[in-house]
Amino acid sequence: MKIRSSPLATGHWPLATEAPLAVASGTLLVLVFPRFGWNWMAPVALVPLLLALHGETAGRRFWLGHLAGCVYWGGACYWIYGVMHEYGHVPAAGAAALLVGFFLVKALHLGVFACLAGPLLARWWAIPAVAALWTALEGTHPYAGFTWLMLGHAAVDLSLVARLAPLTGVLGMSFVLMMMNTGVALALRRRPRWHLAPLAALLLLYLAPRLPVTSPGQRTAWLVQPNIDAADASASNPLTRWRVAGANRTPDLILWPENPAPAYFYDDAEFRQAVEQVARTHGTYLLFSAVAFRDRARKEPLNSAVLLGPAGEEIARYDKIHLVPFGEFVPWPFGRLVEKVTSEAGDFVPGDKVVVAPAGGHAIGTFICYESVFGNGVRQFVAGGAEVLVNLSNDGWYGRTAARDQHLLIARSRAQENARWLLRATNTGLTRVIDPAGRMTAAIPPDQPDMLIAGFDYVTRQTVYTRWGDWFWWTTIAASLAALWQARKREHAGRT
Repeated sequence: MKIRSSPLATGHWPLATEAPLAVASGTLLVLVFPRFGWNWMAPVALVPLLLALHGETAGRRFWLGHLAGCVYWGGACYWIYGVMHEYGHVPAAGAAALLVGFFLVKALHLGVFACLAGPLLARWWAIPAVAALWTALEGTHPYAGFTWLMLGHAAVDLSLVARLAPLTGVLGMSFVLMMMNTGVALALRRRPRWHLAPLAALLLLYLAPRLPVTSPGQRTAWLVQPNIDAADASASNPLTRWRVAGANRTPDLILWPENPAPAYFYDDAEFRQAVEQVARTHGTYLLFSAVAFRDRARKEPLNSAVLLGPAGEEIARYDKIHLVPFGEFVPWPFGRLVEKVTSEAGDFVPGDKVVVAPAGGHAIGTFICYESVFGNGVRQFVAGGAEVLVNLSNDGWYGRTAARDQHLLIARSRAQENARWLLRATNTGLTRVIDPAGRMTAAIPPDQPDMLIAGFDYVTRQTVYTRWGDWFWWTTIAASLAALWQARKREHAGRT
């Protein structure tokens, strides 16, 4: 009787197992992030997909990767349907089509990764090469229309891996997690032990500086959470309807979040008087969201953050640079298509410069809502002198879905990368104060009007990532190109 070898030992998997393996990786990636948050699975989430790639053609590898990506992005970002249907007033069929279109496009990254990773997995240097390829491709997401979760975000609460954030940014954390995934996949294939030797480099994590240990903070901020219904268009002047409560101590800063409806500071006299009065009454700095215009014809609106001084005077204004596609603007060439589906898509124009606002001898860097996903963009505020970061957001559009938990996780990585306190004021939640190590030091319950009174500090030192930006990403691009060239060269030599 002939005894069949185990697929683990031979590396040859039955065809029927390939698609389920890809689906398994997509599912595990969903479980890694909120709402589940099983981050301990991040080092093995991609192992099933890597196992499925063995011996497959480039086309089948792409298909398997794309399948995993569809499951991942469709499962993690399921909330897109609700946002478009409930708040964007897109018909159910149209909202479903937008969700499907979204994950079909986003999954292309995983498809390309799987296609290119096949030859690299056969080499003894597969662990660093596959990790570099993953990181190089992941770093292109911010330039590909819409970016959200990176693999490295799963390590925000994995303190040993998170030590890399101030050095390499979140992409360095992605690199380490992908090394672990590749190592496990090679071990399951019974590869020679010396092929696993690159994993020894992970011991260097113990030599990286620990994330900073901080005190509760000597400064005080008031973070207002008005809990205004995102569908309530009458909330254009929210400060006239919800007054800042008193407190025993005058704060250093009062924060009002991004509004669900436009607040026209420059055109609405009642609203302007209301916010100026708040600043004067408390004798402090007030930072709030407003709509400004770039042109006198009022055809180019800007989503802005305005800082008022203790006397109610305007100190600075930052205009949001990174707008939400299909929310605040419609990318070309989808304009006419979207107009047929809904009239709710915004028509904002992007700002053109990073503004670091002076406040009482210190400096504040403010980014608005979705901009938290752009690590290099947030970094520029700190590189420009910001001693504290502020994120004004309206996550009310997400309802009570996992989106706002995912958004908070991403924002916490920005604090880690730049070693800055992050004051995050939101309309409905999740309003939080985050220390320079990415730890949440103060919070209030979501979905109710409240105000968070919490401590923070101004910090002046700059991290390696703040100073040098995405240097690690560029390194992985060069490394992955070299690895792909070498793999192709050896493959060609083997054929001849």
